[in-house]
Amino acid sequence: MDQFTEITFKKISTLMYDSVGLSYNESKKPLILSRLKLRYEKLGIRRLEDYVDLISDEANAAEFQMAVDLLTTNETYFFREPKHYDYLEKELPARKTPRPLSIWSAAASFGDEAYSTAMLLSDLQTAGRVTPGWSILGTDISHRVLLAAKAGVYPVDRLRNVSPERLRRYCLRGEGESEGQVLLQDKLRENVSFGQLNLCQDYSGLGPFDVIFLRNVLIYFDIATKAEVVDRALTQLRPGGLFFLGTAEGRVKCATPLQTVQPGVFRKPE
Repeated sequence: MDQFTEITFKKISTLMYDSVGLSYNESKKPLILSRLKLRYEKLGIRRLEDYVDLISDEANAAEFQMAVDLLTTNETYFFREPKHYDYLEKELPARKTPRPLSIWSAAASFGDEAYSTAMLLSDLQTAGRVTPGWSILGTDISHRVLLAAKAGVYPVDRLRNVSPERLRRYCLRGEGESEGQVLLQDKLRENVSFGQLNLCQDYSGLGPFDVIFLRNVLIYFDIATKAEVVDRALTQLRPGGLFFLGTAEGRVKCATPLQTVQPGVFRKPE
């Protein structure tokens, strides 16, 4: 039976906390081992210690992401809060300006949100409903999750809300050791870029953007910092632009005027 040494536990707990904010105490050892064991044995690895060494190497960002998914409840996935994307599909083609769209996924994590938006925009462009040349920027404070986002490889369950048509158009299914994973095609990824950014520090000049997603990240901040983060992000949103928060987050108090459109969707007045 695999032994979960104190050194291995410290290494994986530090890796997960520093990279994605997951916190584990000693009581979580059985959970960690049980959730990762089938995966590393499938890869032909006999010891948890060796698997931790594997995912600690930044060259194996996709496998690190797989480990994170196994250790969490998969709160990050494609087309999360589908009503937001339904609204964008209706609203974006109604824009009066011919300028190509510029969109910011401000807490991009593994890139699910950015690539979901790219699928929508690619479909709209193909239908002649939005101008070509659109761009999406995804930012996050974690360098490691951004490496995974750039790789464009995802556990198939993360795409459970993606239609079969979009899966055929934009995704390649893995085989063998990559079974259960999906690679996003280059034609989808070419208009999406990623960069490291701390939302609590100055980033003036990053935009301007037509749409900003700041969903499901404010829960990590106190009330005062929430308002500061929102106001700072809104300086990068064009007048008339759309601002998205997680539906469960409600409306955060901020100094910048906003018009409520629907739950989690706001417009910056022109």
